[in-house]
Amino acid sequence: MKPPSTNPAPADASARRAIKPVICYPATTLPARPMTLYLSARQQLDKMDEVLVPPRKARCIRIPQGHFFRITSVDGPQVGDLNLWNADDPLERFYSGKTRALHGTHVSTGDCLWSSFPNMRPMATITDDTLDWYGWDADGCSVHDVIGTRCDPYTNRLLNGTDYHHCCHSNLIRALAACSAIPLGQAEALVHDVLNVFMCTGFSLDTHQYIMKASPVRPGDHIEFFAEIDLLAALSACPGGDCSNEHSSDNTTCHPLLIEVFKPRDGALTGWQPPAKNAYGGGHGL
Repeated sequence: MKPPSTNPAPADASARRAIKPVICYPATTLPARPMTLYLSARQQLDKMDEVLVPPRKARCIRIPQGHFFRITSVDGPQVGDLNLWNADDPLERFYSGKTRALHGTHVSTGDCLWSSFPNMRPMATITDDTLDWYGWDADGCSVHDVIGTRCDPYTNRLLNGTDYHHCCHSNLIRALAACSAIPLGQAEALVHDVLNVFMCTGFSLDTHQYIMKASPVRPGDHIEFFAEIDLLAALSACPGGDCSNEHSSDNTTCHPLLIEVFKPRDGALTGWQPPAKNAYGGGHGL
């Protein structure tokens, strides 16, 4: 909670507060992804690969462009922290902050996961979300947020004075190093802010702090994506379990998460083109 104000309000304080807000980045002008084509293509899919992510650990999987991938709750309520990289260039990675600015604090069907500068293009498009019914609750919370950064051992050390190695940040580092030729030290620099899959979050109505509550996810629920480019994905099964109580703990009940990769039938994506890299020339005024 922030300390109370020490400065008096000016005479026109009410008028200043009453100014009408505007949307920073109106999404109506974004290049549209062909959702009708995607929704048709996903009706007939052939499973190509899968990986089961154990509790309090992370795993990586490669997803070719033009394929679908699905994250599913299998044994019990569990949230996951998702990182995405261009499979051929890990410097192009998921940009949660810009995704939040374009689509809002929480994402669902039809929203894109955007990549970092200078490419800034859709990496994946959400094509199905069995929790889209949740919407917004009375606490101002919703599901699948791009607010939280990921639990990490540095913040844990600051707040609790202890070292904890199963935070999602550390899990993602180990997974990236294990599935690539990237050394552990370099892998940490590539791990980035996440999509909090299945996590139910918002901001407190009084102090506007980041809050979490028990995820509504249940076994069989999933969120599904279409890979717009060749992807390397890493998912951590968070040590917070369903995030109803603690965020990082060996005492919390945790469950695995399943990632599956599906290929659409031949001809199902006729006319589809992967998104081009951002067209900005890169001069930056020089």
